[in-house]
Amino acid sequence: MFEFLFKRSSCPIGLDIGHTTIKMIQLSQRNESWRVDAADQVHLDPQLEAGSDPWRSAVAEALVHILQHGRFSGRQVVSCLPGDMLKIKSLRLDSLDPTRIETMIASEVAPRLGLDARTDEIRYSIAGSVFQGDDIKNEVIFFGIRRRQLAAHIEMLERAGLEPVSIETVPGALFRNFQATLRRREDKDVVSVFVDLGAKYTTVIIGRGQSVAFVKQIPLAGRQFNEQVAQRLGISLEETMRLRSRLHEDQDDGVDADTVRAVRDAMSASVEELAHEISLCFKYYAVTFRGQRPGEAVFAGGEAYEPSLMDALKRHLGVAIRIAEPLRGFDLSRTGFDRRYNPQLCEWTIAVGLALKGFDQADNPCQQPQLTGSDV
Repeated sequence: MFEFLFKRSSCPIGLDIGHTTIKMIQLSQRNESWRVDAADQVHLDPQLEAGSDPWRSAVAEALVHILQHGRFSGRQVVSCLPGDMLKIKSLRLDSLDPTRIETMIASEVAPRLGLDARTDEIRYSIAGSVFQGDDIKNEVIFFGIRRRQLAAHIEMLERAGLEPVSIETVPGALFRNFQATLRRREDKDVVSVFVDLGAKYTTVIIGRGQSVAFVKQIPLAGRQFNEQVAQRLGISLEETMRLRSRLHEDQDDGVDADTVRAVRDAMSASVEELAHEISLCFKYYAVTFRGQRPGEAVFAGGEAYEPSLMDALKRHLGVAIRIAEPLRGFDLSRTGFDRRYNPQLCEWTIAVGLALKGFDQADNPCQQPQLTGSDV
């Protein structure tokens, strides 16, 4: 009835293209109130290799289907780069002079990332001052991608009839989703940990107030869990994903105890390894920045519903564990979200972060898609 009070078509769609799932969401805002105007997701064939031509064709076809059957307004999108396209490297520098950093990108950073500074895209974010022995250095996080991969990503979106206005990184989308809770003045020095447990990569971010101090992508996530269960039980990846989804949602009626135990045993070594890798991120931050210890870690992504992983994380991290609620307080009356089994909707965290970036783009429109890794 009062739709004229909301910003509408000027706000781009948040588009999270994962390795096995595509999520699209569009938001609107009135004062401090937020509403989800449209949201949809499509699952991809898990056998397709992400980044391959068949995978891109499947993504473009799925996007066309969503746009034809959804309630999305306009065709502008903010998308993010898959983890296996993005390269991340942290370095400690004596100087933060932009000219010296640009020179260093060409001479040192690009070779370490396996990129060419003349033809590829490299951005950076200043993490803050760190201790190296008795010396104080500047920690700088570099993000890079091959330009041909970026061009292929944009072409895939345009093939589906979309207009990309910004290309974001997963770390950037993840952190942006939580920034609203960190804006209080007393939170300026609070140390926060956010982790996205995706299909192929786990992304860890440690922030201080409104700034990111640490980013790491760990190549261990849901895909490995599914492959191990499929191998142990002798079933397909699709069957494995359906079985694990039932167990996450406590719909295990009819699943015998031996199968449940076999699922957990198959994943146990990788679950412990991932929890250990995340704990090493904590230790690196504590040694490098010598700052305040985080009080909790917030987990997003579909694997945040895996109870054995959450239990392992509690043992390894020694801090409170919380599942993200990216749409908490949002008006969801226009969507078909089923919150009976996963009420937190934490798998939508990246897509919501991208949609929030869309509001920045709506206020500052650009003519060409911008790679915004430096916004992290």
